[in-house]
Amino acid sequence: MNRNDATKQFHSGGDRLAELIDGSPPVELPAPDTDTPMVSRSVRLPLETYERVRAAADARGIGVTTLMRQWIEAGLADLDDSATVSLADVRRALAALSRPTAA
Repeated sequence: MNRNDATKQFHSGGDRLAELIDGSPPVELPAPDTDTPMVSRSVRLPLETYERVRAAADARGIGVTTLMRQWIEAGLADLDDSATVSLADVRRALAALSRPTAA
């Protein structure tokens, strides 16, 4: 049955669509990529902001959602004084402190 036929069956109230659904093989859902339960939220961003976030995520080789989650977690850690800092950031800060500044 194609999509148009299925739509006609649905709108006509016929039982054939239910039989088609009952007869279809079960679908395997993908396994979650984390053991932590996640909540999906929609965020409205200006296009320019989204493009900057996407470029930053691409540069890091991660997805936009992953990067946004990291930024939110870092921001929340800052609020409660817990430390979430990348090792690369710590190394850069230490290197900057060890360099003499030009006077």
